[in-house]
Amino acid sequence: MEKQFRTLCELESGHFSYSQRRIMFSIQHSRVRVLREMRIHQCVRILLSLALLASLGSKTSVATEVFAAKKPKVLNTNHLPNAIQVHPKVISGGLPGNPKAFAELAMLGVQTIISVDGQKPDITTAKKFGMNYVHLPHGYNGISANRAQELAKAVRDLPGPIYIHCHHGKNRSPTAASVACVSAGMIDQKDALSILTTAGTSPHYEGLYDSAKAAAPIDPADLDQLEVDFKEQMPIAPLVESMVSIEETFANLKQFQKVNWRILKQHPDLEPTHEALLLKEHFRELSRLEDKEHTPDYLQILKSSEFAAEQLEADLRKWKSSDRKQSPSNEFMNSMLLLEKNCQKCHQKYRDIPLNNSLQK
Repeated sequence: MEKQFRTLCELESGHFSYSQRRIMFSIQHSRVRVLREMRIHQCVRILLSLALLASLGSKTSVATEVFAAKKPKVLNTNHLPNAIQVHPKVISGGLPGNPKAFAELAMLGVQTIISVDGQKPDITTAKKFGMNYVHLPHGYNGISANRAQELAKAVRDLPGPIYIHCHHGKNRSPTAASVACVSAGMIDQKDALSILTTAGTSPHYEGLYDSAKAAAPIDPADLDQLEVDFKEQMPIAPLVESMVSIEETFANLKQFQKVNWRILKQHPDLEPTHEALLLKEHFRELSRLEDKEHTPDYLQILKSSEFAAEQLEADLRKWKSSDRKQSPSNEFMNSMLLLEKNCQKCHQKYRDIPLNNSLQK
């Protein structure tokens, strides 16, 4: 540094005093140091971005697809279940269940996440990736007129791109995206049903299809006047909360079943016997909830499901005590089939009734 200073002194000796030259050199040296640090920080950011891209399989083409899509299109993603490009500003899909999923959303430029699921949104992780959550849940029986207006205002006014999700991304979120975009005048009404069919929405959910068919553009002036307090999390009714817990636990058991009831690589903290125990308790607690809608048939379904979960737990414990040397018993399959059958029966009779029909009762 002293050598550099002497060189500068020799070059400028005829113009500036010694003290002035010393100050000039200090300023110049500080500038060089700042520029060097800025370059280092830029390199770090670039390296972090490259590392993120590598961990996600370098899906840079997805972002291009997002802004090019004009019709419903399935996006090629690694960690976002059933991601569908509905509009250049709106993507429909399943629950972002881990940090990699949120990182993938960040790669897509998503700024707002709308959950239409009853589950509590992961607000903390979303904020870490610079995204805001909005909670606008609705059921499988359809979308009310009020909720449709709120969804329309959300997709029109909130920062985008916007990711709308339910749990699996196959039924409620594509319907919400369809209704929201049609109501906001962002897509044509004739394209409403194509979003559901692209996502693979089951035709058994008549209420969801009815909502998509009934969607119509809302006067922009009405949306301007609509006042909505978008919340990160809406209060969840005990019944809905119980159903969410049952759905999550049963989904875990299905994953165990796929790997012959061995420990899941992606979830080494989970154990099948404990999940069966939790499922039994979920059904037991659900039957204790005070609800005027609890018919004898409904309670019988809960009791049967509780018994099936209890039987599965007992069989799993017996198999575990034998160090899992033998093949899983057929009783495992029988219990899972009964649980699946009961879920479908309950959904068809109590959950999936079209909203219009339920209002007429």
